[in-house]
Amino acid sequence: MEITIGANIKRLRTAKNITQEQLSAAMNVTCAAVSKWERGETYPDITLLQPLAYFFGVTLDELMGYDQEKIRAEIDKAIALYRQNWNNKKGREIIVKAYRDYPNDYWIMHYYMWNMGGDFADNDPAVLLAHKDEFLAICEKILEGCTEENLRLDAWNMRAKILHAEGKTQEALEIYKTKFTDWYTTGEQKTEQLFSKDTSEYYFHVQKNMFELADFAADKFGRTVFFAPSLSLGERAERALRYGDLMLRAFAETGEAFFLMQAKSFLGRMENDLCYRGGTDEQVIAVMEKNLYAAKLLEESRAQNQALSHAADRYGETAQENLLRFHLDARRNATAGRRAELLKNPAYRAVLDQYR
Repeated sequence: MEITIGANIKRLRTAKNITQEQLSAAMNVTCAAVSKWERGETYPDITLLQPLAYFFGVTLDELMGYDQEKIRAEIDKAIALYRQNWNNKKGREIIVKAYRDYPNDYWIMHYYMWNMGGDFADNDPAVLLAHKDEFLAICEKILEGCTEENLRLDAWNMRAKILHAEGKTQEALEIYKTKFTDWYTTGEQKTEQLFSKDTSEYYFHVQKNMFELADFAADKFGRTVFFAPSLSLGERAERALRYGDLMLRAFAETGEAFFLMQAKSFLGRMENDLCYRGGTDEQVIAVMEKNLYAAKLLEESRAQNQALSHAADRYGETAQENLLRFHLDARRNATAGRRAELLKNPAYRAVLDQYR
């Protein structure tokens, strides 16, 4: 946050039609001191802030240029920009500056901590330990003052990760056991149980939960396939295509969007891991093509099924966003890393153009 007290003093002094000499005499400081304030070279002593505010007839917030709405808008803008760039170098620069400017905003703290810590999975223990004191201080601030439950849980999550990095895995597991809910006491499960089973509300929520769990389970299935120690990279890519075909065929034969949600989640997971964990261009392109086809079908299907549409929201920034376009833009706009390298491959670009 930029401190504008010097500019405000000059503006208020000019509006009051007094000279620097008159102001310096009123505040019992030198004229040079006032001049330095107005040029932004120094700030008034803290004991002079209330007398200055009284002299000009303004509040302390006005004197210091503290505009809550303007600052909130600046924070929101920084967060939005970070979300667009969270996985590249620019994102790191954005959130580091935002944390320096607004160190007490809970969302800024949250994004800064997880960006510096390496996101939510595959964290490097050395990085966590190097930032241990800083991260634990952020966690403490969030847990003491923040009311956003998601941020509070992520603060507990970071504490657990640091304990694990220290070799205290049992203590880390205890945090997950005591601070996080189990499958059967989730908000989704309880929402479903709120309604009588013969109502449309119940059917909507049970469908939505089914789609979300299919999405989640298929993502886990993709991880078990990709990280199976007995499979070569080529075998993992082959199974991605074969299992994806089976899921898409089940959807084609039954019309059940359950299978389509599975296909989209499974293929998305496999494409991502092949892309960033050693897959060849040919393997990534083949799985991506099938994944984009599943995204196309999912976008078409969600227009006909409200429960499916709500469950699929996580694939886009908003519920109204076209899922296929969201995926295409994410790949086309890559400026660094493996995706940027893939954009140099004509076959990769041809698949994107096919679904444009």
